[in-house]
Amino acid sequence: MSASRREFLAGSSLGLIGAAMAARAGAQDTPGAPPAFGTSPAVGPAVSAATFSEAEKLVQIEMTAKDLAQAAENWQESLAGVYERRTGPKKLAIEDTIAPATTWNPTLPGIASGPAKDFFVASSQSAPELPARDEDIAFAPVAHLSEWIKTRQITSERLTEIYLQRLETYDRKLHCVITLTREHALKQAQAADKEIAAGKYGGPLHGIPWGAKDLLDTAGIATTYGAEPYRDRVPAKDATVTARLNDAGAVLVAKLSLGSLALNDVWFGGETKNPWLLEEGSSGSSAGPGAAVAAGLVGFAIGSETQGSIVSPSMRCGVTGLRPTYGRVPRTGAMTLSWTCDKLGPMARSVEDTVLVLRAISGPDAGDLASIPSRLAFDAGTSIAGLRVGYIPAWMKSAPATEVDRAALETVKKLGMTPVEVSLPDWPYDSLNIILFAEAAAAFEELTLSGKVDELKMQVTDAWPNTFRQSRFLSAVDFVQADRLRRKVALEMARVFSEVDLLLVPSLRDEFLVITNFTGHPSLTLRAGFVEVSEARSDWAPDPRNPQPKFSPPRRVPYGVTLVGRLFEEGKMAEAGIAMERAFGVSGDRPPGF
Repeated sequence: MSASRREFLAGSSLGLIGAAMAARAGAQDTPGAPPAFGTSPAVGPAVSAATFSEAEKLVQIEMTAKDLAQAAENWQESLAGVYERRTGPKKLAIEDTIAPATTWNPTLPGIASGPAKDFFVASSQSAPELPARDEDIAFAPVAHLSEWIKTRQITSERLTEIYLQRLETYDRKLHCVITLTREHALKQAQAADKEIAAGKYGGPLHGIPWGAKDLLDTAGIATTYGAEPYRDRVPAKDATVTARLNDAGAVLVAKLSLGSLALNDVWFGGETKNPWLLEEGSSGSSAGPGAAVAAGLVGFAIGSETQGSIVSPSMRCGVTGLRPTYGRVPRTGAMTLSWTCDKLGPMARSVEDTVLVLRAISGPDAGDLASIPSRLAFDAGTSIAGLRVGYIPAWMKSAPATEVDRAALETVKKLGMTPVEVSLPDWPYDSLNIILFAEAAAAFEELTLSGKVDELKMQVTDAWPNTFRQSRFLSAVDFVQADRLRRKVALEMARVFSEVDLLLVPSLRDEFLVITNFTGHPSLTLRAGFVEVSEARSDWAPDPRNPQPKFSPPRRVPYGVTLVGRLFEEGKMAEAGIAMERAFGVSGDRPPGF
């Protein structure tokens, strides 16, 4: 008999066997009588009114003394049994591949989502002549790299070697690489060159080196989640996105860092740094993809977002991040943090690059129950005049918005798009996070209950170990109410998008990150200018014992703005993004020293 089982028997008022006999005998005395709540065998430790009185503080409710006494009276017979799956005796482990039975569907009944047609028209501008210097090649957008490979001005093997050497050189500064895949990459590059030489060019990603956030499974290559307990984890199969990029002929050169279990920018190898300001982290959790793309170490990268993990490092590192509509890109073979919020998306050095990658990785997969068919309508040269761009005036006037955000709104007007004031109700949007916290704690239940979560590098109050433990005490009723609020918020977003085609928002506005990640709307973050900072920035709560470095004079760093699109209208969002990118004229600036 297990220790937990003995504790249950010892803590029961009657003992499990005696209680079962007493309860069942009473029910069976009258044939045809249905089972009743509160007559199950008594299990679990004894509780009292005082137990519930203390628990009231966790869920922020108040009961009368009579109610507290009644709740304690039959807790062991009525509700303690719902924990049997975890506490026994019929304890059951749930495989990592099993998703919840309820899935989030961002589309609303009666509201059409996405374009009517599926088409892709790349930009008509041809790539310049192949540069002489390797660093100029390394910083080129994918659209140029692919043309040079297609026309055989450069081989995939040479391009791959350029990126491998840069990864080896600059990772000493950035700490963005968990696993360098040199042999694997050169093998893929050589295969790509043979295919292209034989006239079997596979498209714009053929032969292009890329990096994967290290939560994306790669067969035979470690996938560590950036966390100590998983640092020796080697999957047998590729994630679906990995397999699709393999099929497109892309070359995997590195598994890139992420904040441990997809939180912020600290992993078991240290903190990933921002190439523009090495005294600070690159932000997270797609820390490695942000740093590597910004420093010209990969052609593009795949990041992930649950709540800000593509947007924030794209903003900090000055790259372009496309967070797709929830359900467009399958997450099969990617680490689960939140079944109903996780999304995989591209990070690159131009808007068009992100759409090129998105096209290759989109489409349903049987392993991801939330993935669905979708269309992508994109024309890089189409006119964006007349598009209605919504903005919330109060957000543009207050922090974290800057003059760059307000200048971007003026750029919208200059490009012939129409700014439209919109509003959202002043609701408690942060209360939706009970869903994220509960799902994350469920995803890593075994890690938490086994104590292995204590191996994670970060053990501060705002890191996962504490959150996972706290989440055991969240209210199930409040979880359901948050789920209902989620639907209510989705209806509000549908109302807003009935008035506009796009939204322009400050990239790090908390309400934007919460709302759109829970409703599943796509976003595009792109560099719009530069700002000066007098102190290093951090994703972590301020720690007076370890203040951030200060700068005098202030340092110049990139700053990005974010467009939000209708569900499955990434193409329209990117068309506006390309026009704005050209108007801003800052996407070609490079971090000094790289």
